[in-house]
Amino acid sequence: MKKSLVLGCLLCSCLTAFGWGQKGHDVIAYIAECNLTPAAYSKAVKALGNHSLVYYANWMDNASHTPEYRYTKSWHYANIDKGFTYETMQKNENGDVVVAIDEIVTKLKSGRLTPEQEEINLRFLIHLVGDIHAPMHAGHLSDLGGNKVMIKFFGREYKLHAIWDTNLVEFCHKWSYTEWQQQLDKYTPAEDKERIAQGAPIDWLTESAEIATDIYINTPAKTDVSFGYVAYYTPTIERRLLAAGLRLARLLNEIYGE
Repeated sequence: MKKSLVLGCLLCSCLTAFGWGQKGHDVIAYIAECNLTPAAYSKAVKALGNHSLVYYANWMDNASHTPEYRYTKSWHYANIDKGFTYETMQKNENGDVVVAIDEIVTKLKSGRLTPEQEEINLRFLIHLVGDIHAPMHAGHLSDLGGNKVMIKFFGREYKLHAIWDTNLVEFCHKWSYTEWQQQLDKYTPAEDKERIAQGAPIDWLTESAEIATDIYINTPAKTDVSFGYVAYYTPTIERRLLAAGLRLARLLNEIYGE
């Protein structure tokens, strides 16, 4: 029993290095699904072996821990230290989320991939567009994107990174991923969606880095946050999940549109 508990804690600790948590990635994938053209939806589902985008939304978090896909571990983020930008920050030699998304989109648009290669790259893309919108995935390299910053969330100790990946999403609204889509996406005017969906991966990471800067200011180590913190950052969570879903949809419509 004790061994199982320890193993579970270690597993949770490892997984906090990756983005949004299951709910967040499911929300993003479902918003994207609901904004695909009929042609893009049909082709994407076919490429995924007749599975939805949501089905594979969290697949990469597990895959990056396996020997076959361990090379993708650094693809989930791009750390930016205080006083640096993405352009001036030393790059990870194993790649980062900006490079990965750009390269994957180019591969998928080429039409030269085998069905197996297309499916894997599409699974990657679904997940990584979510990760690049997670603010702490543009956090400081010096603290591993907030993984070394310990704070209290309603009196319990957590890593700052974990709070932003999972706890805030789960706490700010007790919604299923379909309810998130209905509340955020369904009632957003078409012209606003088109505006939100614009930009390139470097722009999306820059947005995340700006939010991360605000988070570091408002959440120094040992801070005890609760209802006020959740209320303050709930609109930020909502905007990031909606933007990620709409931008993923735009990329897929460009890749698979008629």
